[in-house]
Amino acid sequence: MITAIAYLLLTVLIYWGSKRLYQIKPIVLLSPLLVTPLILIFILVKADISYDAYNTGGKWLTNMVGPATVALAVPLYKNFNVLKQHAVKVIVGTLGGSVMGFLASLGIAHLLHLNSSLMSSLMLRSTTTAIAIVVSNQIGAISSITAVIVLITGLLGMTIGPLVIRTLRIRNDIAKGVLLGTSAHNAGTRKALDLSDVSGAIATISMILSAFLTLGIAPWLMTYL
Repeated sequence: MITAIAYLLLTVLIYWGSKRLYQIKPIVLLSPLLVTPLILIFILVKADISYDAYNTGGKWLTNMVGPATVALAVPLYKNFNVLKQHAVKVIVGTLGGSVMGFLASLGIAHLLHLNSSLMSSLMLRSTTTAIAIVVSNQIGAISSITAVIVLITGLLGMTIGPLVIRTLRIRNDIAKGVLLGTSAHNAGTRKALDLSDVSGAIATISMILSAFLTLGIAPWLMTYL
């Protein structure tokens, strides 16, 4: 039990430290999404600690995915007035982005000749981790692979999203929020908040809507693939 608590505290402390560092120097390479797992992997390898041993404490964080999924309703409720004001734009944009994300994932999977488990994991790449892990267990995906793909997608979204906005000269805050929230989940939402409060609110709504769309569509879609 003491060892499990130590692994749990180690993970939390590394995340807290990397988050503080990112606040001081907000660049993608110092994102807690990237720094935390890399430091953990380094420590586990150097100390010759097996994943099963680490997971005696790490699994407590994994078990919080369920409550985190339910908690997504809170920001949706807080931003309900914004959603109501721009409902059609946000819903249509998010739905279109989610569908294109599914199609792009299927295209990549077929191009690389991935098996069904890897294909399922790839389909969840633009979904917030809380939903992605839950859905991965429903559709036969590999949850660990899903988590890595979601992480990579978020980091790429933080980096490429603003470049796309500048290249296409997107000036509308609603469009910026839908783009980042739908394509890059939490990481995209954080980047949207840097652009404006409106973009951040819309990105939050788009991220949640996209997550629940995935929760409903992905299990159904995989039955036909």
